[in-house]
Amino acid sequence: MVAIARDVVIVGAGPSGLTAAVELRKAGLTVAVLEARDRVGGRTWTGDIDGAMIEIGGQWLSPHHTAALELVDELGLKTFSRYREGESVYLAADGTRQQFIGDVFPAPAETAAEIDRLLALLDELAAEVGAETPWAHPRAAELDSVPFSSWLERHSDNEYARETVSFFVAGAMLTKPAHTFSALQALHMAAAQGSYTALATDTFMLDKRVVGGMQQVSQRLAASLGADVHLESPVRRVRWSEDGVTVFADGDLEVRADRLVLAVPPNLYSAISFDPPLPRRRHQMYQHMSFGFVVKVHAVYPTPFWREKGLSGTGFSDTDMVSEVYDNTNHGAGNGAMVGFIAHEQADAYFAMDPAERRRTALDCLVRYLGPEAADPIVFYESDWGAEEWTRGAYGVSFDLGGLTRYGHDHRDPVGPMHFACSDLAGHGFQHVDGAVRMGRSAAAAIVAQRAPA
Repeated sequence: MVAIARDVVIVGAGPSGLTAAVELRKAGLTVAVLEARDRVGGRTWTGDIDGAMIEIGGQWLSPHHTAALELVDELGLKTFSRYREGESVYLAADGTRQQFIGDVFPAPAETAAEIDRLLALLDELAAEVGAETPWAHPRAAELDSVPFSSWLERHSDNEYARETVSFFVAGAMLTKPAHTFSALQALHMAAAQGSYTALATDTFMLDKRVVGGMQQVSQRLAASLGADVHLESPVRRVRWSEDGVTVFADGDLEVRADRLVLAVPPNLYSAISFDPPLPRRRHQMYQHMSFGFVVKVHAVYPTPFWREKGLSGTGFSDTDMVSEVYDNTNHGAGNGAMVGFIAHEQADAYFAMDPAERRRTALDCLVRYLGPEAADPIVFYESDWGAEEWTRGAYGVSFDLGGLTRYGHDHRDPVGPMHFACSDLAGHGFQHVDGAVRMGRSAAAAIVAQRAPA
């Protein structure tokens, strides 16, 4: 048994946990970071796949992600803009393929006007609801009891407009079918990213990447902590009281501390045995929070051939299994890379196939977007976060119907000496690296404030 004592023990070495650890160190506190995986980074992971650098996990930064952008700059990292010159591609439900310029899918004038009307209505509501306390809105209970799909049906009889607007949250963000989450949850996601229009603007949401990969944020934070980061140390048990905690991890590691920061997704709390158990409200709460599911498919080619065709690499589809694609070529790379996304029920169908059929299906979609050259990549890879033991879904955790108003007002509150920090609990930057950084800073600040003399 290796027993150590620290002021604070942090469970999880992703951007949130490591940000908390570094901030606590700055305040003069001692820390230990325990990570179940053999790497840092959490849901950010930059891998070498058959000689190609691939962003297996989270990768994009947007202009409103100010906390993450500040941290990237502090760490001496650089960013670059996603390639988006040329025309985008839209694959319609009737099988037609259209090239277009702009952020809105091609649609008849009447439908385009209806999409604009719905976006304006949602922008107004998102601004009212806000990112930090959506459960406090006067209409919160009403909005939280209505599935987002039903809310859209109440406000528009244009099916194409409804499906287009739904896509930006259900497929592209929460990665759950629109009938499984509430209108309030959709508005919270929009408010957390600035507006619903921001969600619908791929040039805004998918703006920049980190040169060399997003995982470097965690790697550089961890490097500053040195031996206080313990990898391959899954936490199995936490014994706690108002006086402090004792954390037991694999490898016969025991850490005694005054405070604990749980910096992992809420769905993983149940993998830890708490003594005494968490309060009954927490047990109930975490049963009403669940991951969405999306698969990233990566294809690397000798060159970015689509650019020569005047295509940006951006594409969307109503019915294809790969519902959105983007040019994902690395900074300064001579090759070309594409990334595609398969969300929620389509992802279920995808993994019902064997590996060869999955590859063929995904590449057939890329061919429809980009042309026959897309059929033969030099590297093909699937990011399957649903199979990751220490994640179990993608991109993040959100509440089911009614959950935000029932539990939201105290889901970030500490329990005794235990604090909670991850992007899934964030207001601004919810489910993004930016939210992880904000929550890590917030947990550290709360602990430092508690220790300050009165």
